[in-house]
Amino acid sequence: MNEYLTRRNFLKISGLATAITTFPEMSFGKNDEVIIGHNSHKYKVVAGWGVLDAGKNPVNDCHEMVEDAKGRLIMLGNETKNNVLIYDKSGKLLDTWGTLYPGGHGLTLLNEGGEQFLLLCDTDRHQVIKTDLKGNVIFKIDYPKETGVYEYPTQFKPTESAVNPVNGDIYITDGYGLNYVIQYNSKGQYIRHWGGYGSTEDKFNCNHGIVVDTRNKQNPTLIITSRVDNCWKRFTLDGKYISTIALPGTFICRPVLKGENLYGAAFRSTSGDYPNSGYITILDKNDRVVSTPGGSEPIYQNNKLQEQRKDDPFKVFLHPHDVCVDSDENIYVPQWASRKTYPIKLVRV
Repeated sequence: MNEYLTRRNFLKISGLATAITTFPEMSFGKNDEVIIGHNSHKYKVVAGWGVLDAGKNPVNDCHEMVEDAKGRLIMLGNETKNNVLIYDKSGKLLDTWGTLYPGGHGLTLLNEGGEQFLLLCDTDRHQVIKTDLKGNVIFKIDYPKETGVYEYPTQFKPTESAVNPVNGDIYITDGYGLNYVIQYNSKGQYIRHWGGYGSTEDKFNCNHGIVVDTRNKQNPTLIITSRVDNCWKRFTLDGKYISTIALPGTFICRPVLKGENLYGAAFRSTSGDYPNSGYITILDKNDRVVSTPGGSEPIYQNNKLQEQRKDDPFKVFLHPHDVCVDSDENIYVPQWASRKTYPIKLVRV
């Protein structure tokens, strides 16, 4: 019960929650307050944030979000009427672009020469596309035939990318394809690959996401998802396995780094394959879970995290796919297969 600071109007909120997922224009009501999370990371749900006219600006799967240097929130989805929606923090729509990304999935922001760019992973186009913030294409990375392990383009279904801020190297995870990690230089030229599908510690079972962990500036590493294995794995920048961050019960998506913390979304399949997912998880600098908004309280026994589960009586989440943590440490949650709803905002309290 300690997850929820207030349950004011609980019955009213519970009844409305189901309606909200079907009719996203509805809200909890001005006097209702839903707070989720644990310990030092608790959040108030902002009802109705970012909801737009679906006739003009529809969404399908809201996959990933990032915050640019101007504080704008950029979201990528797979609705080709407007693949990219750009919000301000109040939820006002500032701009839209993109009609050519039917598999718009992974979104990474990078800094280069004082300017910001985006890397878009498209699972249907079998490409990673570098653009400016207005959507103008800089270059494309096609399927990695240089590796010798891909026989044809459709085997390559990239789900995420990450960029080394020191030298600009690009890392791509092929989470819906052959599960390799492919490293390129800043120009998109192939360097190496590793991983692939498998059950050993140096391989992956859906390497859905990746981030360059720069918290130890003397020794940056890669954190890479192995979602079906309920974990993130740590590697050196040249692909050597280091360790595993076990997240039992959690079908985790990409790792997101903000300050000293790691954040991730976990989703529940509509087929029922992932019944314990549908929440957010937050880890401290020691890779220990400190809060699970929408999920059960993190408990460690003998220094091991116990299996977590969905615990969301207010029905805040359906299938969270990513988190974007803004400069105020608020969280934005785009969702997959969630009745074409817009992102959810959580304000840190």
